[in-house]
Amino acid sequence: MSLASPRSLFFAAFIFCLAIMGGALYLEHVLGQQPCPLCIVQRVCVIVFGLICLLAAVHAPGRGGQRGYAALALLSAAAGAGTAGRQVWLQNVPADELPACLPSLDYMMQALPLQDIIRLVLHGSADCAEVNWTLLGMSIPEWSLLAFAAMILFSLYQLLRRR
Repeated sequence: MSLASPRSLFFAAFIFCLAIMGGALYLEHVLGQQPCPLCIVQRVCVIVFGLICLLAAVHAPGRGGQRGYAALALLSAAAGAGTAGRQVWLQNVPADELPACLPSLDYMMQALPLQDIIRLVLHGSADCAEVNWTLLGMSIPEWSLLAFAAMILFSLYQLLRRR
C-alpha cells in the first residue's frame, strides 16, 4: 500500500490551515469575538505554518528539502502550541492573579520597543483569560492547542518519514 506523497500531504496541511483561518475570521467578523494579542500570535503561527506547507507543496523538494520544510513547519507549530498553552494556562488562573488588560496591539507597536511588546504579549493579561465562546466544552485556545498538536505530529511525520 502506497502512502500519500509528501507533496500532497503538505498541500493538505495548507488546506487545514486555510480552514483554521477561515474559522478564526468567522469568529471575529461574524460572531464578534475580538482576538487578544496571544490569539493574534497564534494566527501568525498558523499562517506561517500554512505558507511553509504551501511552499513545500509547490516546490516538491527531494528528501532533504522535505525535511527542511518539515523542520520549519515544526518550529512554527511549536511556537503556536506554546502560545496556545500559555493562554489555556491563563484561563485557569484565578482572575485576581491576572495582570491588568493590555493596551491595543496597534498602540503598543507605536509606543513601545519590540522586546517590550513581545514580553507583554507573551506574558498575557486578563483579556487573554476570558472565555467567551466554546465548542464541545473547549475554548478557542484549547482548540488551537489541539490544532497545533496535530501540526506538530504532521511535521514530525514528514520529518521522520522514509520514502
